[in-house]
Amino acid sequence: MEQLDLSYVVLIAVLAGLGSAGLLARDVLRRDQGTEKMREIAGAIQQGARAFLRRQYRSIAIIAIILAVAFAAALGYSKGLDFGLRTAFAFALGATFSALSGYIGMHIAIRSNVRSAAGSLKSFNDALVTALRGGAVSGLSIVSMSLAGIAILFYGYGAGPGADQVTNTNVIYQLVGFGFGASLVALFAQLGGGIYTKAADVGADLVGKVEAGIPEDDPRNPAVIADLVGDNVGDCAGRGADLFESTAAENIGAMVLGVVLFPYFGLAGILFPLVARGFGIIASIVGVLVVHAREDEAPMSALNRGYLVTTILAAILFGVAAWAMLQPSAATGLPTASPNTWIYYWLCGIVGMITAFAYVWITQYYTESRYRGVRSIAEASETGPATNIIAGFSVGLEATALPAVVVGIALLVSYWLGAITDISTSGSLVGVSSGGIYGTAIATMGMLSTAAYILAMDTFGPIVDNGAGIAEMSGVSDSVRKNMDKLDAAGNTTKALTKGYAVGSAALAAFLLFNAFLTEAQVPSVDLALPETFVGAFMGAALIFLFSAFAIRSVGRAAWTIIKDVRAQFKENPGIMAGTSKPDYGRTVDICTRGALHEMIVPGMLAVLTPVAVGFIFKYVKITPNLPAGEPVGATLMVGTIAGILMALTLNTGGGAWDNAKKFIEAGNLGGKGSPTHKAAVVGDTVGDPFKDTAGPSLHIVVKLLSTITLVMAPLLL
Repeated sequence: MEQLDLSYVVLIAVLAGLGSAGLLARDVLRRDQGTEKMREIAGAIQQGARAFLRRQYRSIAIIAIILAVAFAAALGYSKGLDFGLRTAFAFALGATFSALSGYIGMHIAIRSNVRSAAGSLKSFNDALVTALRGGAVSGLSIVSMSLAGIAILFYGYGAGPGADQVTNTNVIYQLVGFGFGASLVALFAQLGGGIYTKAADVGADLVGKVEAGIPEDDPRNPAVIADLVGDNVGDCAGRGADLFESTAAENIGAMVLGVVLFPYFGLAGILFPLVARGFGIIASIVGVLVVHAREDEAPMSALNRGYLVTTILAAILFGVAAWAMLQPSAATGLPTASPNTWIYYWLCGIVGMITAFAYVWITQYYTESRYRGVRSIAEASETGPATNIIAGFSVGLEATALPAVVVGIALLVSYWLGAITDISTSGSLVGVSSGGIYGTAIATMGMLSTAAYILAMDTFGPIVDNGAGIAEMSGVSDSVRKNMDKLDAAGNTTKALTKGYAVGSAALAAFLLFNAFLTEAQVPSVDLALPETFVGAFMGAALIFLFSAFAIRSVGRAAWTIIKDVRAQFKENPGIMAGTSKPDYGRTVDICTRGALHEMIVPGMLAVLTPVAVGFIFKYVKITPNLPAGEPVGATLMVGTIAGILMALTLNTGGGAWDNAKKFIEAGNLGGKGSPTHKAAVVGDTVGDPFKDTAGPSLHIVVKLLSTITLVMAPLLL
């Protein structure tokens, strides 16, 4: 059978995604905003979030401009001025779209929060649907923009129908700049937002809950607005940029391999990742629209129902795309491919979707209060903070094993399915099946096919978290607060699930991007028995630990400034605790903003400069004769990726388990709020805050940044 041209699906999906996001935004923004007190609190959150993002993006823009000029000059010198300028423009566009993605995610979230809280005055379903649709505006916009950016550059640079393999190859490698730009902005957005949100959270908890003994989100706490702002700039803006970068990097990596398989699939093999992503957007639109909940239903049941619909529809459409586009032709001088190639690759996509489900389930097991991990931490809190911290850290360490096994199985199965297609090309690495590598790429596409819906669930978390805070501060009825607290608990779970999903997709994509780097850098293999390569590997592992240390320490330093300010306000104005005067929320927000932006620079630049330093040092400092310059930095990429994924799993899961152990006690178990057990759990949760919301999520991006920056550097190492 001949291939069918489905490239038009990309345009339809982009228009459908952006159009649906616009309609959902209109639906959300037309909803009631509740009482005057609710609107006042929401306005303060909006003002603080906008101020932070403006100042943060100004700082990021300076760094991005310097790097764009540096790479344009370096690549222009190595590969020609045209190649350098095109790569630099792709970098700038990726950085711009990534920043815009973060802004969109936050912009709609800070308007949906009060509407979700107001919706709870009417019904539980109204509050849930408002929050999810607000999150879906972010999810659909971000994935659509990622797809649109790559398509614009691909066709705008002269690739596509009528272009030969050389032109398509050059354009794809210029697109790597798009992924690097997206990674850079995502790293600083997540890092800065994570430092902000956790500095505010830690400061608010330690002085408010532990010292002053006032409830969470109590309006007397000067840091409460900064805490609510942090939910948006960290969990919305940061994660939006993170998943924008994930989809962009994976699409580009798969297109690099599509170029290698050009003799078999032609242009269809290059465009398949874009078409598959487009079908995923369409499936996610349907999944969001089917979500409704009964008044007595658990929120996760309704959300999981939408996820199941999205996954099933995505699997069917993925099969249609594989059948239409992955019918191999006879390649001159190369082995004949199996006639069942499209079926094998469809199954690779199914493997990726099953992997996503497995990661979601594993994350739930370790972070939900129904299961052993969280309950063991809560029980350990009965003997004090020390045993709580010991139990929580052990749960985080334990939570690395099952995900590693799942990713290992997914890689082996998808590689085997790709290998039995009998596809092999002359440009493949020695002993490596080109068809097998493409199989792992398609598995990653399958895992990310539901990215828009997953991102909707993620943004749902901070929306309902803010909504619960607004309900608490505005003094609404107990029944309304009970509905919002139920949604808030579900929001904690969805945020944890998204982190698991993000690190899982990074793990699956790592193998694909590692092989793409080896191909571009013309490195046949990475031999750790060679001293330069072994040192490069050591540097990759050390980068992960040092980056994590800097990120966690930054939260501690920024939190200290908040703690001092909150204590000072309580001392300066006794009327705050008496409830007769209001705290100066703006002062605390401004202090937190300045602290977070100052602290994000060092860990961010460390992640960018380490692979660059390893690459160029070993280009000129050689002990082993004829060692390819890309081999030591390939070891940095390989070992840094493995260490980063395992460290991210530890930090994300441990932090999430600590948080839900505290919430389990606050629900009235093991002594309830105010008990010694609760105070011990608050300390553990405070330790876990920078783990799960700063260092852990930032490591997802560091892992992918290593891949994109080494791919951009590869021509300079030849």
